[in-house]
Amino acid sequence: MTTAPTYIDPHAAIVERCRSNDPKAQYELYKLYKKAMFNVALRIVGDVQEAEDVLQESFLIAFREVSNFKGDASFGLWLKKIVVNKAIRGLQKRRLVFSSLADDTDHPDEASPWPSAHTATEEQVQAIRQAIMRLPDGYRVVLSLYLLEGYDHAEIAQILSISEATSKSQYSRARKKLLEICQQ
Repeated sequence: MTTAPTYIDPHAAIVERCRSNDPKAQYELYKLYKKAMFNVALRIVGDVQEAEDVLQESFLIAFREVSNFKGDASFGLWLKKIVVNKAIRGLQKRRLVFSSLADDTDHPDEASPWPSAHTATEEQVQAIRQAIMRLPDGYRVVLSLYLLEGYDHAEIAQILSISEATSKSQYSRARKKLLEICQQ
């Protein structure tokens, strides 16, 4: 009889020190994750100041709730969920409205208008990032969660309290709008 391998977090010792409210350990974790978590927040909220606020508040929540971290996944994944939820709550406060129109499905067999990650120049990558920031909130959030953060439509629907069909249609519309912006 075999058992599933247990996940071992490389930062488990630092997390344990955080459970004891060790400020040095908290700062170590902050340094390890601040850039990645800031980028997650920025992709969702689309504003540098707001992303910084989300980042700070998320770390405060994480350090206050670290005793609830079970260690069955990485601390980074647990923290990322906090950041995503905090960013989305901020958008909801701005009265983020999702349009729930007919389900526009993507056609995965279509040729992609985007350069591949291996061939894109820094200029192309920057242009796409800027175009994503120009998307309406609803489009940007779903596109970021799906394409950049790796959530599937069922997870996005649960996170945003929308239907899976709405998530798919928002994603489809976001891709079309992004293409329009990039072609301007």
